[in-house]
Amino acid sequence: MCKLEESDKQCSCRHGRFSRMGLVVLAEGKVRNFKNSVASKSRTKMWIVRAITAALIWTCVFQLVALGETWGPRLLKGWPSCFNQPEAGRELSNLVQESSAQATKVLLPPKRVYRNNGYLMVSCNGGLNQMRAAICDMVAIARYLNVTLIVPELDKTSFWADPSDFDDIFDVNHFITSLRDEVRVLRELPPRLRKRFELGAFHSLAPVSWSNISYYLHQILPLVQKHKVVHLNRTDARLANNGLPIEIQKLRCRVNFNSLRFTPRIEELGRKVVRILRENGPFLVLHLRYEMDMLAFSGCSHGCNIAEADELTRLRYAYPWWKEKVIDSQMRRKEGLCPLTPEETALVLTALGIDPNVQIYIAAGEIYGGQRRMANLSAAFPNLVRKETLLKPEELKFFQNHSSQMAALDYLVSLESDVFVPTYDGNMAKVVEGHRRFLGFKKTISLDRKLLVNLIDRYTNGLLSWDEFSSAVKEAHVLRMGSPRERVVIPDRPKEEDYFYSNPYECLQLLDEQVRSV
Repeated sequence: MCKLEESDKQCSCRHGRFSRMGLVVLAEGKVRNFKNSVASKSRTKMWIVRAITAALIWTCVFQLVALGETWGPRLLKGWPSCFNQPEAGRELSNLVQESSAQATKVLLPPKRVYRNNGYLMVSCNGGLNQMRAAICDMVAIARYLNVTLIVPELDKTSFWADPSDFDDIFDVNHFITSLRDEVRVLRELPPRLRKRFELGAFHSLAPVSWSNISYYLHQILPLVQKHKVVHLNRTDARLANNGLPIEIQKLRCRVNFNSLRFTPRIEELGRKVVRILRENGPFLVLHLRYEMDMLAFSGCSHGCNIAEADELTRLRYAYPWWKEKVIDSQMRRKEGLCPLTPEETALVLTALGIDPNVQIYIAAGEIYGGQRRMANLSAAFPNLVRKETLLKPEELKFFQNHSSQMAALDYLVSLESDVFVPTYDGNMAKVVEGHRRFLGFKKTISLDRKLLVNLIDRYTNGLLSWDEFSSAVKEAHVLRMGSPRERVVIPDRPKEEDYFYSNPYECLQLLDEQVRSV
């Protein structure tokens, strides 16, 4: 018994020791499992953090790439960094905020890769539409020469002295990205070349007017390759109207009708003016080019008093680049080289049968002679309006003293009008006419001024009755309403032939066929 009890006690002790050892082992196992679990969870969290961080980094990279050539290349390709330029830094921040919501929706054209022959800088001259056409030409030239184009500099020294930069008038981001499959466009020269430019290490010239593309290939391209940077200091009418490859002509159209988009502020205000006009019915836009600069430049003083004629002459002599000084106003008028006066315009619109109650939007600056010269036109057509009468002063305050921005508003309204009537075939008249053709041959009445002044003089001198005068005016303009027609080509006389931007025929042929089929 004693032995059994001692044996049982020993077994019990051993069992107790084994039980305690099992608990210890079990406890140690749980601890190890807990530590392993904690370590596993830590590693999991670490990988999650790494994955999220990587995803964020790649999201940022893709976002930069999606924003395209506007500022991404500077960060990704070693071009001038936006971070060492405070102004560019602010611009980048604003661009990200504005574009982040739309970046994934914008499908950029594929980037064209080519061997860069150098850099082309251009300084435009003249008013808005003269510069607009020049920009289209310069893009086509840059594309043909395989060079990088720097965003053009706008004229700030002309009669209007408008301080506006390119991005004050045009959407520069859209301009750059919309052309990336044709030509590389930069806001400014890369740092190394910019320093050379500031030191005067570049070549500057005014190209020959109305030149064929071969002139740029054989004369300008070697200069670009030699100097790396070439500056063209006058760009108006430097590319021929005709005899160019179809690809060049279509690129000019593409830039004009797609890439040169006005800033959102200008477009929004333009839409508002059109909306106000539409609420009151159809409207006609009258580009009444009877402003001081036009009269002084052309030497036209018909209807002006002696003091006004003297003032215009003094202004003509004040600008050395207006080369013609002694001008016979009456001869100019008889040759159709003068803009119609407001009084003549009133007679012509009435003779054409324009409804006297229609809204007439005056797309022009300040009319020379003021209300005195506008009296006849206002009496014949009492619903004359201007942007200044349709908009509040605070809506136009950003555009005051910026003639090109004001002209951009008039341009947008002119495109949307039911009828467009220019009284002089200046740059705005030509470019708007061509754009309206592109929009479906919208009615544009191109006045035959040489014929009209003869008819007006005969009517006012009692040699024609009103009915005879009106019939003659209508008959003369039946085929001058913006309908499809081939561009007139006059070999060796490019200044006298049809202007490309008033009738970009190569870009309208398909549209022409559709209209004819209807």
